[in-house]
Amino acid sequence: MTASLRQRASAGEKLIGALLRMPAEETVEMLAVAGFDFVLIDCEHGPADIVALRHHIALAAVHGVPVIVRVGEKDRRLVLRVLDQGAQGILAPHLDTAEDAADLVDASLYPPIGSRGFATYSRAGRFGEVAAADHKAWWLENTLVLGMIESPRGVANVEAIAATPRLDGIMIGPADLSAASGPDDLPLPEAVAAVNAALARTGALRMDIVGTKDAAAAAFADGADLVVYNLASSLMTHLRGLAAASPR
Repeated sequence: MTASLRQRASAGEKLIGALLRMPAEETVEMLAVAGFDFVLIDCEHGPADIVALRHHIALAAVHGVPVIVRVGEKDRRLVLRVLDQGAQGILAPHLDTAEDAADLVDASLYPPIGSRGFATYSRAGRFGEVAAADHKAWWLENTLVLGMIESPRGVANVEAIAATPRLDGIMIGPADLSAASGPDDLPLPEAVAAVNAALARTGALRMDIVGTKDAAAAAFADGADLVVYNLASSLMTHLRGLAAASPR
């Protein structure tokens, strides 16, 4: 069986993905054909239509590419539905405390670790064709649980957040962190460095969001385990460059 995204990341593979918003079925397929390791679908700032999301997850699966879904803040119902449709990972925004992280883990994992509602007849359970014990064991082992640090409070608590049992890793949300920071808070570069140092100390996975190939290479060189392109930003930069060829 093909290794899961969590197994690959935990084994030390450096993985590249792209963040996109729905509807983008053809873009999902293009990313797969281009050789990306995963797709991150944004249901926090983008539409969170479960039917459309299912189409995107199923299309990615045809190409063997796992999907992570960014859900809304403390949206346990969406976490359940996303995982039932076969997403291999959850990314949750605004983890400010270890309690926030523990709640995310609880929502994402089956008992005895969490309290995710149990069903084998969903797409994730191959519509009941996987034995209940095997289904439970696979998702307990392979669900990738990631959270976002996006506030000075989260930065201050990052050590405890990152040490939360079964939370796999952290992605910094630089836009939110910058917007939430005041004159008495750490400047953004120092806050980012503090979070990344804490992740290195605790052994938590680090996922960076970038806009360019050079930034992705720099993130990997600096210790990131997963790097995800902000596809809207990358595409707009590319499109502006194409438009600049006009003689007008």
